[in-house]
Amino acid sequence: MSATQPDRPETLRAENIVKQFGAVTALRGVSLHLREGEILGVLGDNGAGKSTLMKILTGYQPPTEGRLFVHGQEVALRSVDHARSLGIECVYQDLALANGLSIYHNMFLNREIVYPGPIRLLNNRAMRRRTAELLEEIGVHVQSVDLPVERLSGGQRQAIAVARAVNSDARILLLDEPLAAMGAREASLIIDLILRLKAKGNLSIVMIMHNYAQTLEIADRIMLMQRGGVTYEKEAASTSVPELMDIVRREYRALRAG
Repeated sequence: MSATQPDRPETLRAENIVKQFGAVTALRGVSLHLREGEILGVLGDNGAGKSTLMKILTGYQPPTEGRLFVHGQEVALRSVDHARSLGIECVYQDLALANGLSIYHNMFLNREIVYPGPIRLLNNRAMRRRTAELLEEIGVHVQSVDLPVERLSGGQRQAIAVARAVNSDARILLLDEPLAAMGAREASLIIDLILRLKAKGNLSIVMIMHNYAQTLEIADRIMLMQRGGVTYEKEAASTSVPELMDIVRREYRALRAG
C-alpha cells in the first residue's frame, strides 16, 4: 500500500453519475477519479451500486446523467469495444475464459495472431511464445501454456484473465471481486500479481471489493458506496477496518430507525 501521487496524470474521471432503471435509481450522483499507477478500492455491500458503476465505466451501459473523462478527454462510451479502444479493460467474476482451450489460446481469444496471406492460419508458435513471455514478465507461473484452462486452480484462472487484459494494452483495469471465494494462498497470489502490475507504473486499477482488510492491503485510496452513492473516500493508509465498519453500522442503524 502506498500513498497516492497527486502529480501523476489523471486517467479516469466520472462526475455526478446517475443511473435510473425506470422508477429505481441505482446511482445517485457518483463521482470518481483515478490517477496513473493508482489502485482505487471500491467497497460496498450488495445493492450499493458498485456493479452498475462498473458497467458504466466499461461502456456496457450508458449513464442517465453525468460525465466521463478518459485521459483528460470527455467521452460518451458507446460500447464495451469503444471503452477497450481507449484502454479500458474489465475482468469480471466469471472471468469469461474458455475452459476447454489452452492458456495461450485464451490469452489471444478474439485477438489471434495469424500468418500473413489470404488464408487466416493461426500462428500458434507466436502465441505460445508471447504468452510465456507475458506470464514471465508479470510473475505468473504455470506448468505449460498448452494446459487447458479447466485444469488450473481458481487463482491461476484469475491470473490468466488479468494477464489477458494486460496483453490487450489496457491502461485502466477494472477488477470485479478479484479475490472472491479464494483461500488465503490463492488470494495472496492475486494480491502479489496486482501489486506487481502497479509497480510497472503505467496501469491504473479499480477494484470492486467486499473484504475491507484485503482492500486496505492493496489500495492507495478507498471509496465506500452505500445505497447508490459515495459516502466515504479516503487514502487507504489513513483509515482502518474498524473505522469503515463503524460507518456501515451507523448507516444500518439509520435505516432501521427510519
